[in-house]
Amino acid sequence: MERRQEKAPILRNACLQGNYYRLDLQAPGVVPLVRPGQFVHLQLPSLQHRLLRRPFSIFDVDEATGALSLIYKTVGEGTAHLARLQAGTLLDLMGPLGNGYTPAPPDSAPLIVAGGYGCAATYLFARRSPEPGIACLGGRTQDDLLLVAEFGALGWEVRLATDDGSRGHRGVVTDLLETALATARSPAIVACGPNPMLRAVCRIVAARGLDAQVSLDQVMCCGVGACFACVVKLKADNPDGWEYVRTCKSGPVFPASTVVWE
Repeated sequence: MERRQEKAPILRNACLQGNYYRLDLQAPGVVPLVRPGQFVHLQLPSLQHRLLRRPFSIFDVDEATGALSLIYKTVGEGTAHLARLQAGTLLDLMGPLGNGYTPAPPDSAPLIVAGGYGCAATYLFARRSPEPGIACLGGRTQDDLLLVAEFGALGWEVRLATDDGSRGHRGVVTDLLETALATARSPAIVACGPNPMLRAVCRIVAARGLDAQVSLDQVMCCGVGACFACVVKLKADNPDGWEYVRTCKSGPVFPASTVVWE
C-alpha cells in the first residue's frame, strides 16, 4: 500500500461529545490514498522525546479539500496533550497505513457492527457504500455512542445498544447483530470495536456459516511492520495450524474466519 509522510496543519480540534474530540487535518498528500478501515500515525509536538507515534483510525476524508478527520478520546497524557493543540499547529502525519475494508459486493446487504471508537473507524465504509445498510452501534453508556446522526444522514438504519440501557437496547451490541442476522439476506458484515466484541462477532457469524471483516484492536508501536509489537494469531496451513502476523501491516482488517482466539 502506498503511504506518505507530511506536515499536516490542524484545521479544527474540538470536543465532539463528552471526552471525545474531532481532529481535522490538512493532508492533501494522504487523503487521495485512503481506504475505509485504514489508520494514520501521528507524532505529537513537544512529546517526541518521550512517546512513539500514535495510531488513529481514519474517521473521514474530504477529497475536494484534502481534509482528513480523526476522532479520539482523552484517556491519558498523550491524548490530553493532543486536545490542547490549536488550529495551525503542524503534526507529522504518516499514512494511510494498514489494509482496510473491502467494499461490500453489489448484491449484498451491508451490515456494520461497531462499539465505541469503532463507530468512527467504520463511518467511511458506510459513506462509500453503494447502498445503505444497517449500522449496529454500541457503547458502555449513551455518551459512548458516536456519530448516530451522521450514520442516519447517510440513509443507514441505525440500531443502538448500551451496556447500561441509557439509550437503545440494554445489552451488548452483538445482541443487535444476532437480531439483524435473523432476517438479513446475503449480509456483508464489517466490525470494529473492543476485542471481546470482535470475538463475539466471529463466534456469531461462524455459527451461521457466514464470514465478516473484523478490525482487530491491538497496541501498535511502529505502525509499519518493523517492531512486531502488534502480532495476532491467524489460521495457517502449517503443522501448528496458525501463524503470527503483524496487525499494522497485514491488517488491521482480517476475515473473521481466519482469526485464532485464545
